[in-house]
Amino acid sequence: MSLYLLDTNTISDLVHKRSKTLQTWLDSLAPEDSLATSVISEAEIRFGLACKPDAVRLAVGVDLVLSKLTILPWTSKTAETYAIFRAENRRLGLAAGNLDMLIAAQAIASGAILITADRALAKLSGGLVVENWTTDLRPN
Repeated sequence: MSLYLLDTNTISDLVHKRSKTLQTWLDSLAPEDSLATSVISEAEIRFGLACKPDAVRLAVGVDLVLSKLTILPWTSKTAETYAIFRAENRRLGLAAGNLDMLIAAQAIASGAILITADRALAKLSGGLVVENWTTDLRPN
């Protein structure tokens, strides 16, 4: 059983149906696999919607996708993981956007594989496991 944490851009790609490869990955998941997202990604997605109050159809699509995901809360354990993760990467001269670092730390804290197309995240150290389902082919 695997836990997959979809980042903000992956959810956006899913809502907008931008990647057939992404849909192929989702269709091939085992029944015991779990899909989740961070409450931080939910906040980013909902902020985007708040900036487009007339985008009713988009809001319906977002709500549909989010309803199929487990929304992981931010916890004290996640905060501790974030502090260590960010400090380690800072020492190595590696960085990503602040919200991306929070989401990455949440993937680590929950033992999830982060699903993202963000190349900066794939370069980070500290136990983060990253897969890109928008371009990478599904392994056999």
